[in-house]
Amino acid sequence: MKDPGYRNLLALVLVLATALVATSTAHCQELALRENSPATESRPSTETGSAVTASPTRNVIIIGFVGGFVSVKDTKHPEVQFAAYLRDRYPSIHAEVFGNHQGRKALHNVERLLDTNHDGAISSLEKDRATIIIYGQSWGATETAAFARQLGQMEIPVALTIQIDTIGKPLHKASAISPNVVSAINFFQTQGFLHGQPEIAAADPAHTKVLGNIRMSYENRPINCDNYSWYARTFNKPHHEIENDLRLWNELASLINANLPGTPSIVQAPSPSASPFFQYLRRGIQANGPETAPLDVPSDAESH
Repeated sequence: MKDPGYRNLLALVLVLATALVATSTAHCQELALRENSPATESRPSTETGSAVTASPTRNVIIIGFVGGFVSVKDTKHPEVQFAAYLRDRYPSIHAEVFGNHQGRKALHNVERLLDTNHDGAISSLEKDRATIIIYGQSWGATETAAFARQLGQMEIPVALTIQIDTIGKPLHKASAISPNVVSAINFFQTQGFLHGQPEIAAADPAHTKVLGNIRMSYENRPINCDNYSWYARTFNKPHHEIENDLRLWNELASLINANLPGTPSIVQAPSPSASPFFQYLRRGIQANGPETAPLDVPSDAESH
């Protein structure tokens, strides 16, 4: 028969071993919970006393406005196809095109997309994390500037506005680019019955950089405009040639890409001129690769 003291010692060892295992298991579970908890993305550092935060993802919103009475479902117009091209190139962004009379609808869409936590309000942080780009042609270019100004009244920043052959909308007064716009650029042509506004200016040059007022000419470089009626091609052809010029859309794609650093893009994304979204425009002079060479657009000065 074993000594009672020996049995008591054995029991004590078993109790201590059980307690040690339990403590170790609880500690491991606590570490696992900390590693998987969202709170670890933004918690104070015990060494520095500062918060360690994960890099926020940019909320990219691109809004386009078609010209005249063009339908947003008409895929034979570059403004419509450009939004589809952007969605394909950058799968994580929001790109949508609207009629030039649908500013209110576009605003509701932007407000919804900005409200990332769905609390019914747009916080300063949600505004700061957004990259908003607006483009438009003809009446749509007029709406581009007006829409940016409306966002400015709500203290919402705009990274870039792009205007293509701006035609003033009826009862609409043209004005300078609002200070909430970081960069703006204007493309225009001067021929035909309808021709664009030759110059845009910043209301506050200290806040807005006008990248250029770029004149386009089609006197010796006619562009196929079969996506328009014979009437439009007869009386307004230069106004539609600038819209159908693949060089222009290549430049727009380059400008937008420069404003989206870090935004995931498809591997080896083609330019619009090489994309199937604009295949219907690759006719006539634009069927040749050299004819879609990049435009000579100044990056830090205006051009007339």
